[in-house]
Amino acid sequence: MSPRIGTLCDAVPEMSTPATLHDIRLAIIGTGVMAEAILSGLLRESLIDPDKVVASHPRAERREQVRKRHGVHVTDNNLAAATDADILILAVKPQMLTAIAPELRRKLDQQQIVVSILAGATTKVLAESLDHTALVRAMPNTPAQIGEGVTVWYGTAAVHAADRGRIKTLLSALGREVEVHDEGQLAMATALSGTGPSYVFLIIEALTDAGVHLGFPRHIAHDLVVDTIVGSGLFARSSGRHSAELRNMVTSPGGTSAEALYELEAGRLRTVITDAVWAAYARTLELEARLEGRDPPPGTGRRPRG
Repeated sequence: MSPRIGTLCDAVPEMSTPATLHDIRLAIIGTGVMAEAILSGLLRESLIDPDKVVASHPRAERREQVRKRHGVHVTDNNLAAATDADILILAVKPQMLTAIAPELRRKLDQQQIVVSILAGATTKVLAESLDHTALVRAMPNTPAQIGEGVTVWYGTAAVHAADRGRIKTLLSALGREVEVHDEGQLAMATALSGTGPSYVFLIIEALTDAGVHLGFPRHIAHDLVVDTIVGSGLFARSSGRHSAELRNMVTSPGGTSAEALYELEAGRLRTVITDAVWAAYARTLELEARLEGRDPPPGTGRRPRG
């Protein structure tokens, strides 16, 4: 699988040739599920030498698990992990930032690139916490664990072109990556693609239950639903057509799809989904404001129901 580059209408133009990571040293602080997904992708694609990776974690059993599974160096000392790294992935829980930031504050070289996957931690918060300017903020999603995710990311002005190329290569190990030039779109991405798998999983669950209600065994209903969703997504991506056009293709007058879609529209499916995404977006803004020590912007609370 080669690195895949995503695009948005206002995304930063992609580089023509993916940058190599073979000449860099990588540190990972907080080797949880998503951090290990990044590491696994990099090693699976032979994008980095495991001997040039240092992963830190407070629990000895987790460190040993990572070492045995991936052949990388491990430590419980965050500063030791970060000291010689060219790229540092910050992957702790957001509430742990205040605990680990003092260990790294003013101890990082300004040439080092810090990549944060902390939800809600803006580059302003990261810069003040670490006293560091070369920052990348990234929002991956759950399918990244199998190399099929999408990651939206933003880099500060201190991240130069060559380093942006390396970040593209690094994040492509998770699937598609999209660089944006407006950090505000990270909150939007959190609500749409970052939280998006939970919406899809709920739809899978609901459709599976409907299949069981019809009379299918649960395992057959589940497989039918998952394969339908995966196939529909691949078809939508490869066709390049608007989703409304694709929907019309399978909606015959007076047919089963028309009847089913009538019920979905009558049930306000579009509005419910929009409200859900808005609620996730508002909560993201609240988290950002809390970490910055300020009040959330007005109008970001829960939308009133009609």
